[in-house]
Amino acid sequence: MIPLRDNLPHRRTPWMTWALAGVAIAFFGHELRLEVTGQLRPFLETWGLQPAPIQGIWADLGRSPNPAIGVALVFSLLQGVTTLFLHASFSQLLGNLLFLMVFGPSVEEQLGPGRFLGLYLLGGWVTSLGQVAFNQSPDSLFIGANGAIAAILGIYGVWFASARIDALLPLIVAFIPVQLPAWFFGLWWFVQQIFYGLGRLGDLGNTNPVDTAYWMQVLGLGVGVIWGILGRSPAVAAPPPSES
Repeated sequence: MIPLRDNLPHRRTPWMTWALAGVAIAFFGHELRLEVTGQLRPFLETWGLQPAPIQGIWADLGRSPNPAIGVALVFSLLQGVTTLFLHASFSQLLGNLLFLMVFGPSVEEQLGPGRFLGLYLLGGWVTSLGQVAFNQSPDSLFIGANGAIAAILGIYGVWFASARIDALLPLIVAFIPVQLPAWFFGLWWFVQQIFYGLGRLGDLGNTNPVDTAYWMQVLGLGVGVIWGILGRSPAVAAPPPSES
């Protein structure tokens, strides 16, 4: 199922949505160049999220409350932000960009570009914290904006529950145009995660393990839902009536 657009009126240009998409594409292009030179894995280990070292720093801080260890922990947790702009496969990048471009503009219009960026980063960072807390593998590496996109879907579902999404249903010989409720794509988002391993770059080892990466996106969704409930205002536009 390929979402194309929602049926909500848009009165502003979604500059932040476009900027986030552009940064993700630029970084993926850089990843492709690094793959050719054999430097991809070190780059991802530097800027992606590695739970094991962070867990080790946290344990050290518990044994010795050294301020230097605390500073190291803070800088390590920043990987929870930088990892949002990296992707492990073409399918992961395209899936994230598709949902960002369809659902992001309506959310950005209500929040404004600054708060929209804040939601994006917070949803992704909270997801990263969950991946650190629950990860059990010493060599896991998490990359991708999936948690941030989940936050956008969460707030979209609260604010625009009655919106309709124009989409294409891919069949063997044709694409069938359909219109579906917004909540359907909240479910479909999680289903399609299993396909994000397709077209992976190089040998990335234990990158985005399904047992942790998949379920922790619920945290990003929760960030969006809570933000939507607490921050809802009368300025949220109602969608036009659905076509019969």
